[in-house]
Amino acid sequence: MPEVTAPYQPGTPCWIDLAAPDQQAAIDFYSQVFGWTGEIGPPETGGYAVCELNGKPVAGIMAAVEMGGQPAPPTVWTTYLAAADADATSEAVRGADGTVLMPVMDVMTLGRMCIAADPTGAVFGVWQPRDFPGAGIVNEHGALIWNELNTTDPSAAAAFYKSALGIESTPMEGADNYYSLQVNDRPVGGMQPMSEQMPADTPSHWLAYFSVADTDETVEKVTAAGGAALQRPFDMIAGRMAVVSDPQGATFAVITPKPMNQG
Repeated sequence: MPEVTAPYQPGTPCWIDLAAPDQQAAIDFYSQVFGWTGEIGPPETGGYAVCELNGKPVAGIMAAVEMGGQPAPPTVWTTYLAAADADATSEAVRGADGTVLMPVMDVMTLGRMCIAADPTGAVFGVWQPRDFPGAGIVNEHGALIWNELNTTDPSAAAAFYKSALGIESTPMEGADNYYSLQVNDRPVGGMQPMSEQMPADTPSHWLAYFSVADTDETVEKVTAAGGAALQRPFDMIAGRMAVVSDPQGATFAVITPKPMNQG
C-alpha cells in the first residue's frame, strides 16, 4: 500500500528534503510536476515547507540560506535514513570513518536529526522520529519510490553503511554492478559505482527517485516548467526512468515501475 502505516526501520530511507535558493519557486515547480500541495511554513520552523500528496507528507522544501555563519546549503535533495537514536548513530558514523557535518539537534517535538557524509563523500541525513515518522505516502505517482547511492567506492560505502546504520548490501540479481541495500532482508535502496556518463567532478551522492504514471509525460512537464532532462527516458530492469533537474539545479530521477508480476 502506498500509505505508510508502520514505523520506518532504522537504516531505511524515511524522508527527503530540498534546500532551494527560491523556496516558493521550488514549491510551485514540484506542485506543477507532481501535484504536491505546500506552503512556506511559520518563522518558528524557519519557514520549512512540508509538502503533501493526497493529504500525506511527501517531502520537505526549505530556503537555502546562510545560517550561523555557515554558507547556504547546496541545491540538492537530501535522503534521510531512519535511526532509533540519532546521537548513537552520529557516533557510529564517526567510528566508521564518516563525517558529521551538522551535529545532532532537536527539531521541536518532531524528532532529532543530523547531517553526515560517508567516507566516499555522499551526504545524507539521519532522522530519529518522535512526533513525525517521515513520509506518509510512497510508491505512487508523485511520491518517493527509491533512494540510490552513487559512489566512487562501493566497497568502502558498503562497509560504512553496514557499520554505522546496519544496512546490508548484496549484488542485485539481473543488474550488472548494482547492489541492493537491505534492512532486515528487505530492499530499501540501491547502490552503484559512479557512472562514466557523469561529469568527472561529480561527487558521490544519494539520488531520489519519484514514481510517476508516465515517465515521458513527466519529463515534458519538467522541461515545460523550466527544468532539464539530464538523461532522457529509457527502459531498464525496473521500469522506464529518466534523470532530470529542476530549474534551480536540483537533480532527481523519475520512474514508471514495471508491474511486480512482470519481473
